[in-house]
Amino acid sequence: MSIETEGHDAEQQVVEQIRIGREQILGELSKAVIGQHEVIEQLLLCLFAGGHCLITGAPGLAKTLLVNSISQIFDLEFRRIQFTPDLMPADITGTEILEENEEGRRKLQFAKGPIFANVILADEINRTPPKTQAALLEAMQEHQVTAAGVRYPLEEPFFVLATQNPIEMEGTYPLPEAQLDRFMFNIWMDYLPEDDEVAVVNQTTSRANEPIKSLFSGEDVLRFHGIVKKVPIAETLVRYAVRLADASRPGRPNTPDFVNDWVTWGAGLRAAQYLVLGAKARALLQGRPHVAADDIKSLAHATLRHRILVGYRAEAEGVTVEKVIDRLLKTIPVPGA
Repeated sequence: MSIETEGHDAEQQVVEQIRIGREQILGELSKAVIGQHEVIEQLLLCLFAGGHCLITGAPGLAKTLLVNSISQIFDLEFRRIQFTPDLMPADITGTEILEENEEGRRKLQFAKGPIFANVILADEINRTPPKTQAALLEAMQEHQVTAAGVRYPLEEPFFVLATQNPIEMEGTYPLPEAQLDRFMFNIWMDYLPEDDEVAVVNQTTSRANEPIKSLFSGEDVLRFHGIVKKVPIAETLVRYAVRLADASRPGRPNTPDFVNDWVTWGAGLRAAQYLVLGAKARALLQGRPHVAADDIKSLAHATLRHRILVGYRAEAEGVTVEKVIDRLLKTIPVPGA
């Protein structure tokens, strides 16, 4: 058997592992989390594609429980950082401390901060000043931390999930656009339907949660990253993703009139990249060998909602980012439709 054939067989095994693993993951998560199927799917897409995620939702919706449960399923080290107004960058990345060795000599030793883990939950990230928020930028983009001129690589896989509370805005620091753009998705987490809430109340007040089993390892996640990038996609679909992002930018040659009227800043290049990458991961999770247009359309809101800024005219007319994205999806022709 040739090396090429062996490599193809190994890739097929990983694809099958992802297809079968989807139901296993949902089964394990159901021990701790009820409902929120779309949120769970988008979190898994981020994890499989190697992206970071921003979750916007009210308190008490099991955001921490969900992320911690996913980290257990993939046997990843989980750390939760509670962002507060007095949190300093060194509290996240780590700092140098003076230590004395056995010979009585003193030297500076780098003490790693909580960011040195596989899954980081940045809880209420908008509660801390921009200086501390920016401490995550290098880690999210380069997967490393620099302290006193020395670079410290982070252990792979590395996944940042940040939460923010949309209700209380007093004393908060909105995330700068440069940092928002680093997040693959902005997931809206809403209250559960009544039947699901009843199930949650019954489950949490009658018995302890069942332990969650580890189904995969960090090495499996890294293999998933490589396989996701190899999923084939037609050039027409890549152009569709690019056109969706480009149409959200006011002042461009092909920008629709409603975007020029309502939007002050549109999505950048990362939007199209993440649309394609997320669509590839979605195709694999659903057991398909190639990307379809619906994969891109289904991820448009999560990918674009934190990359489009609406202006005062839109606000005066009651137009939200969601409505802008809805109209973009109706305006930009779908390949093959």
